[in-house]
Amino acid sequence: MQSLNSAIRRVLPANAFARRVVVLAGGNVLAQAITVAVAPILTRLYSVQDFGLMAVFVTLLSLVSVVGALRYEQAIPMPEDDKEAASLLVLSLLVLIAITGLAAIPLMMWRFEIAALLKTPALSDYMVLVPIGALLAGLYSTLNRWAVRRKAFAPLASTRMSQAFFAAAIQLAGAKLGALALLLGQVAGQGGGSVSLLARVLRKDWSVVRSVRARDVLSAARTYRKYPMYSTWTALCNTVGSQLPSVMFAAFFGPAAAGIYLLANRVLSAPMQLVGQAIGNVFLADAPAAMREGRLGAVVAKVHARLAHIGMPPMLVLLVAGPEIFAVVFGESWRQAGVFAQWLAPWLYLVFITSPMTSIFLVLERQVSAMAFQVVLLSVRAAAIAAGAWMDDLMAAVALFALGSTACWLANLAWMLRCTGNGWGRIVRPALSALAWAVVLASPLIFGTVMHIDRTLWLLSFGAAFLLVLTRYAWLMKGAWS
Repeated sequence: MQSLNSAIRRVLPANAFARRVVVLAGGNVLAQAITVAVAPILTRLYSVQDFGLMAVFVTLLSLVSVVGALRYEQAIPMPEDDKEAASLLVLSLLVLIAITGLAAIPLMMWRFEIAALLKTPALSDYMVLVPIGALLAGLYSTLNRWAVRRKAFAPLASTRMSQAFFAAAIQLAGAKLGALALLLGQVAGQGGGSVSLLARVLRKDWSVVRSVRARDVLSAARTYRKYPMYSTWTALCNTVGSQLPSVMFAAFFGPAAAGIYLLANRVLSAPMQLVGQAIGNVFLADAPAAMREGRLGAVVAKVHARLAHIGMPPMLVLLVAGPEIFAVVFGESWRQAGVFAQWLAPWLYLVFITSPMTSIFLVLERQVSAMAFQVVLLSVRAAAIAAGAWMDDLMAAVALFALGSTACWLANLAWMLRCTGNGWGRIVRPALSALAWAVVLASPLIFGTVMHIDRTLWLLSFGAAFLLVLTRYAWLMKGAWS
C-alpha cells in the first residue's frame, strides 16, 4: 500500500494548487465517463421530444435552485473566522427551505398554465419535481461551498461520481416510464452526494455549527447582504441566459429543436464544465488569500493559460467534425445536434476558460459589474434567438446565439484579466500557443475529415487524434502546473 501511495504521488503534480485540481477533477472525469457512456444509449431509448421536455424541466429547476439560498452560500468560503462561516451555512439552509417552499405554491397552483405557456403540456404532470429538485440542488450547493472552505476536495470528487451514477441508473432502468425517468434521474443527480457531505459536517464541524446563535445568523445576513442584493440577480440572469435557448427553441421551433439543442449543449458543456468546476472550486478556496497577499493577478494569468491548453483541442475537434461525431456516437438522427455543436464550440470554450475565475467578482467585491455583465449577456441571447425566429430559421437562431455569447464572454475575460493587472498579452499569447498545439494534436482528424475518407479510416483518424490529446493532457497534469 505504501508503494502504491508513493506511485500515485509521483504521478500527481508537485504544485499544491494543481494537486487539488487533479484530485477534484479526477472524480469529475470519472463521473463524466459515466454520463458519456450512457448518453448514446439514452438517445436510443428516449425520443427527441422526451429530451425537449427535459430541457424545459431543467430550465424551471435551474431558475428556482439558483436563487434558493439567495446566494448566501457563495460567501461561505470568504470569512477568516469559522463561526462566521458556520453562520452563513445555517443562514443558507434556512433561506433555502423557505424559498423552495414558497416557490412550490405557484408552481403547483398554475402548473397547467405554466406548461401551456412553455408549449410542453406534458410537463404539468411532473411539476411537483421542480421544488423537490431545487431543494436538493440547493442543499448540495451549500454543503459544497462548506467543503470548499475546508479544502475537502476528495469527498467532493466522490459526490460527483454519486450524482452521475444515480442519474444514469434511474434513466437507464426507468426507460419504460418515458420522460418521467429522465426527470427523476435529473433530480437524483442534483442532490446526489448531499448525504455524505452533510454527514461530514455533522462529524467534523458540528461543534462550530452548534455554537451558532440567532444573532449570529442575523449578523451574517447583514454583513453579506450584497449577495442577495446583487449576486442573486447576477446568478438568475446567468441561469436564465443559459437556459433561455431551451425554452425559446421549444416555443418558436417546437420541442424537438429544444431536445437537439439540449443534447448538443449537454455533451459539449458537461465534460468541460466538470473540469472547470474543479478548477473553480480550488481557485475560490485560494483566491481570498491570494488577494490579501497581492498575488491574485499572477494566479489568474496562470489559471487562464492552463485552461486555454485544456479547452482548445476539444473545441477544434468539434469545429472540424462535430456532425460526423454526433452521427457516429448518438445515431444518424442526431447529426443536426453536431451542427449545433460546431456553432456552440467557441462560446463553450470561452465559458470553460472564464467561468472558473468568475469568483473574482466576489473576491474584489464587484457584484454590480458581474450583474451588469449577466444582464447584457441575457439581452444579447434573447435578441439573437428572437431574430432567428423572426427569420423562421432555426440554424440562424443558433448561429446568432453562439456569436453573441462568444463576444460577451470574450469581453468578460478581458475585463477580469485587466482588473487583476493582466494585459491583452495574457489573453493572446496563451490562446495562440494552445491553438497551435490543438492543430498538431487534431491533425489526423483534420486530414481525415477534409479528405472525406471512408468511415473506418475516419474512425482511425479520430482515435489517433484522441490519443494525442490524452497524451498532451497527461503531460500538462504532470509538468505544466509545477
